[in-house]
Amino acid sequence: MTTIESRPRTATVAAPQTSRRQPPRRVGDAAALVAGVGAGITVAVTIPAIIALSWSAPGALASALGIVTAMLGTYAALLSILLMARLPFLEHEVGQDRLVAWHRTLGPSTLLLIVAHVVLTTWGYAQQVNATWLSELVSLTFDTAWMLPAMAATLIMVGLGVMSWRRIRNRMRYETWHIAHLYFYLAIALAFGHQIESGSVFFDAPFARAWWIGLYAAVAAAVLVFRFGAPIRQSLRHRLTVRSVDRADHDAVHVHFRGHDLDRLHAAGGQWFSFRFGTRRWWWQGHPYSLSAGPTSTSLRITVRDLGDQSGALLSLRPGTPVFIEGPYGAMRMDTRTTDHVVLVAAGVGITPMRALLDELPPGVLADVIYRVSAEPALLVDELRAIEAASRGQVRVQVLAGTRRQWPMTPDLLTQLVPGIANADVYACGPSGFTDSVHAAARQAGVRADACHHELFEF
Repeated sequence: MTTIESRPRTATVAAPQTSRRQPPRRVGDAAALVAGVGAGITVAVTIPAIIALSWSAPGALASALGIVTAMLGTYAALLSILLMARLPFLEHEVGQDRLVAWHRTLGPSTLLLIVAHVVLTTWGYAQQVNATWLSELVSLTFDTAWMLPAMAATLIMVGLGVMSWRRIRNRMRYETWHIAHLYFYLAIALAFGHQIESGSVFFDAPFARAWWIGLYAAVAAAVLVFRFGAPIRQSLRHRLTVRSVDRADHDAVHVHFRGHDLDRLHAAGGQWFSFRFGTRRWWWQGHPYSLSAGPTSTSLRITVRDLGDQSGALLSLRPGTPVFIEGPYGAMRMDTRTTDHVVLVAAGVGITPMRALLDELPPGVLADVIYRVSAEPALLVDELRAIEAASRGQVRVQVLAGTRRQWPMTPDLLTQLVPGIANADVYACGPSGFTDSVHAAARQAGVRADACHHELFEF
């Protein structure tokens, strides 16, 4: 294994003798198309209500815009929930990190549309009765059926929107953020009665009403089946427990699990689970951890660095502690490669899924590992060194010891470290800035888009 402390050294990797190419994955494109069609139908069902407005009366334009923003805002909120519903085909093909990114991208638009609906609708009614905006808002809230729960839903969404601001979210504990997000489900439920009973879109409109109720029912069913039912069934089937806990280094621990028929999970190196430990303190909260070794039919392993939340107290887990799991999730698997040469690029704790990927490296496939660390000894370096020594040249590990400024992920650096990288698959894992820079550098170095795979370590 090469440890590089100042300037990168070049090394020649034998070109792969064979390659295999999988057909491009279209699940994400299909999902986007379905979401777009749904948005189109949602807008279409508002047309009769908009036509029925008295356009010569004051406030008609504001009322029309209020109708459209209400429907699109709620549709976007339902879509946000669906992205996080752990739908197996999306999780397997798209990857949970990308779904989270889409969810975060959709969030601000959802909030903007909902707030715009409140402002515009109130303004429209205020113009009709020649009242002030604030007085009309109070009147609508307390005098209209189901409006009080709807206003509570709006305030919850605004509060969550403020908490989602990166500067605030980064200061929050994972547990706090997780619990706060559950209130989003409550907000969506509180808004439903107001929409169906008071929304002009649904007056004498059986198709619109059926469409809206069907959307709510489909999202609710997805959440109940895949977020709650599937994990419970899975945990009861495999009866996972803690086998042992030991230190990986001064601020990280290995947690070993044992269970029954774990091969039926169809987990793979590079993937992750959400773990709930059956203790009085932790049974109610799930934490995402990547596998740090290839799964077997009877065992799993995670390696967790102390980040100040639950991860810092895992050493206190006792053997035999029951564990509830959701997963596996993540599309960064060895079977997504398109060539017989893989380059695994990791920073910090992002090395854990890369370590597991190495356990599933097929014969004849070359692997270059590029591991950027602040200093040595680094997490899992001893295991990487042992894998390299036993691989007979199939695996080569290079550790970049130093700061981000010393080792920026650039096309020149990647091609110096791995001269044949243009004809390889590149896997990257770490913080978003790191994975983005690796992906961009790999593309500039000639790596095809379908040969770039990454997983974010930010949730």
